[in-house]
Amino acid sequence: MRDLALRDEILLQVEKPARYIGGEVNSVMKDPEGKVRVAMCFPDVYEIGMSHLGIQILYDMFNLRDDVYCERVYSPWVDLHKIMKEEDIPLFALETQDPIALFDFLCITIQYEMCYTNIVQILDLAKIGIFSKDRKEDAPIVIGGGPCIYNPEPIADFFDIIYVGEGETQYYDLIDMYKAHKAAGGTRKEFLQKAAKMEGLYVPAFYDVTYNEDGTVKEMFSIDENATLPIKKQIVMDLSNTFYPEKPVVPFIKATQDRCVLEIQRGCIRGCRFCQAGMIYRPNRERSLEMLKQKAVAMLESTGYDEISLSSLSSSDYSDLEELTYFLIEEYKEKQRVNISLPSLRIDAFALDVMKRVQDVKKSSITFAPEAGTQRLRDVINKGLTKEDILDGSLKAFKSGWNKLKFYFMLGLPTETVEDQKGIAQLCEDVAMAYYKLDKADRNGRVSISASASFFVPKPFTPFQWATMCTPEEYLKRARRVNDTMKSMHNRKSLSLKYHDAKTTILEGILARGDRKIAKAIYDAYMDGCLYDSWTEYFYYDKWLAAFEKNGIDIDFYTLRERSLDEVFPWDFIDCGVTKTFLKKEWERAMAAEVTPNCRAKCNGCGATRYKGGVCFEN
Repeated sequence: MRDLALRDEILLQVEKPARYIGGEVNSVMKDPEGKVRVAMCFPDVYEIGMSHLGIQILYDMFNLRDDVYCERVYSPWVDLHKIMKEEDIPLFALETQDPIALFDFLCITIQYEMCYTNIVQILDLAKIGIFSKDRKEDAPIVIGGGPCIYNPEPIADFFDIIYVGEGETQYYDLIDMYKAHKAAGGTRKEFLQKAAKMEGLYVPAFYDVTYNEDGTVKEMFSIDENATLPIKKQIVMDLSNTFYPEKPVVPFIKATQDRCVLEIQRGCIRGCRFCQAGMIYRPNRERSLEMLKQKAVAMLESTGYDEISLSSLSSSDYSDLEELTYFLIEEYKEKQRVNISLPSLRIDAFALDVMKRVQDVKKSSITFAPEAGTQRLRDVINKGLTKEDILDGSLKAFKSGWNKLKFYFMLGLPTETVEDQKGIAQLCEDVAMAYYKLDKADRNGRVSISASASFFVPKPFTPFQWATMCTPEEYLKRARRVNDTMKSMHNRKSLSLKYHDAKTTILEGILARGDRKIAKAIYDAYMDGCLYDSWTEYFYYDKWLAAFEKNGIDIDFYTLRERSLDEVFPWDFIDCGVTKTFLKKEWERAMAAEVTPNCRAKCNGCGATRYKGGVCFEN
């Protein structure tokens, strides 16, 4: 029987001790002796980390090898963090409860900029050296992956290796190289030099940056002969014959996404200009119908879940969606009732039929993401959605028994005007009016239109990477304008608006487009008590401002400054598959409010054809 890393009296003091004990259904137990030990880390609270599909895929992939033992580690919640600091308890993995310092690799997936102080927390509690330059010879090799590493520079100083791309491609070769290197008695630096030669692996210590007088990047260059440029994104082209877990780990406590997740495709054909995922995961690649049927059945049977989510950036664009969905409905009609969750779905007759058959109409609402309130601004962002589409989908939903609709919008988008802001309220009003124009027989009580507005953050490798942001005061002014306009509408009692925190948005914007100068400020913010910055109750904006001031960071330089089309960005040394020329063209089309067709309608020459597969080669 395992010895737990935390004493009983500590477990009794913390919220949800099940976060720290391991032993969950389908967790992998091995003898670690003689194996390459990998700690797979999600730098957020357990319930969120357990909901992340990428961790489940890599956990399963590593543990398929007899010579590797992969375990999991998540950020301790604030209560345990305090105890671990006070009692000098080292961070440990869930399966064996062993300290992270004993592992060969610590692999951290980075999904969101607001978890950067949690990365520092992980490294601090693990006692392996927060900055890569301070790590001793026997410390784990710290690897970063995930969408945020498409601009790794603000956190580059914390990592030994940054893995650019999808994890299924290079890790096995890296493990093999590590085993041979270790057997030969090689040094830590020599291993990193070998890793730097592998495509997709960026070793920050082997590169340096020069700056122009205005503070912009002049050049990124190699300072080690083994390190090359650019760093090329690695992706899996055959998603039907690659790793996917049939026995995902089932948590003891309710996770944020408490269900099976079936990834039906990667990438997106739509080309929304604000969306980083839609650019960096190109080209769109589908999994085969037969593979998905087999994996769905295996996961549902091995976990006991009664819900499965068909996951992708745009589920409606998956070619065999109807056949897959109706297969699951029929397969589990007699065995058990299985709820099918279909995120990112266009509201059409098929979607409504599925939702009526597998969801409780009285409890659920239907979600649209118009993103902008006017057609002009939807064209600017290349949303590919008209007012007629929204009204038609809403009417279909109303006639099928729904009376609760949710709408997602963004405020602060490039070229946004007062008319665009008020257009959010007007669009919601138009939908409510359409409901009340229906015959009473088609209505189900009072309609509810809930609008949620986030504040726009420009992200690397999108056409909007050149865009400016607003001040917190300006973001709030725009949100209040929308709210006031809603309150003036005829159906105001049926309309509501929620909006995000403006100061959090500013910090996210700095971290998203920052450079290496930001790392010391992240460290100082953590040392001053910043942790779990995406959680409102633990977000200390004043401490972040102090950290930026201490390090001479001009916030406006990263948020409000106009960027020229020929500026060198901190992330330009990465080749994400989409060319900067294409992104510039899309930025210019956005400024002219010109729509670009989706990838199935027309190839727009983004650069992703180089991968010789996916949607680029369907026909």
